[in-house]
Amino acid sequence: LAMEQNLILSNERVDDLQLNGLKIIQNPEWFCFGTDAVLLSDFAAKGIKKDAVILDMCSGNGIISLLLSAKSAAKKIYSLEVQKDVSEMAKRSVLMNGLEGKISGICGDLKDGESIFGRSFFNNIICNPPYKEFGGGLVNKNDPVTIARHEILCSLEDIIRVSSILLKPYGKLSLIHRPERLADILCLMREYKIEPKRLRFIHPSPSKTATMIMVEGAYCGGRKLHLEPPLYIYKEKGVYSDEINEIYGRKSK
Repeated sequence: LAMEQNLILSNERVDDLQLNGLKIIQNPEWFCFGTDAVLLSDFAAKGIKKDAVILDMCSGNGIISLLLSAKSAAKKIYSLEVQKDVSEMAKRSVLMNGLEGKISGICGDLKDGESIFGRSFFNNIICNPPYKEFGGGLVNKNDPVTIARHEILCSLEDIIRVSSILLKPYGKLSLIHRPERLADILCLMREYKIEPKRLRFIHPSPSKTATMIMVEGAYCGGRKLHLEPPLYIYKEKGVYSDEINEIYGRKSK
């Protein structure tokens, strides 16, 4: 407990991930993880083979790296985050969980990915990117919340282009995004030789339209896209679906 207290700064809190005893340090003033990170980790884990080397791109507080350390048989996970303070906080979460042998946190710009890692380094890349296109306007370009939400420091094309350099042939890129960007994602993936292979729509409930999409593509893969069944967050008002409870490791009510 003393070690845990030494790793936490005054404005931070520790949250229990309810998975293999994992915990995460979060700063409520920055960007705390949401359902999207949990769902993407579960979706991506299905495409991660034993002893894979994987990259959590735009890793933020490191939530996806932590979840994948438990949900996959990956040998090594690199988490890449451009914001120094956020990256340092994520590294402290890794230490708190005793995972420094499995997860390596790197503070750097994904656009420098080739010089950081070299070409064809990863079996899998997972990215929960900023969703909002950056069109200028009144946003604080140095605010961690703004950086997490807006394409200020990287664009969707940057993510897909760099992934095509860093992935081994047939390596997989898994993304979560908004449905309105689906055409952009599929076109950019194919442009950079990452062939879309799996697509899943996330709906708040069975009667509502999808609010999120998850896409997995394979670098130099063959052309065949599999549409997975829709994922519903709630099966009825206020009642989580059985699959959501399963993903979160909760008992269905």
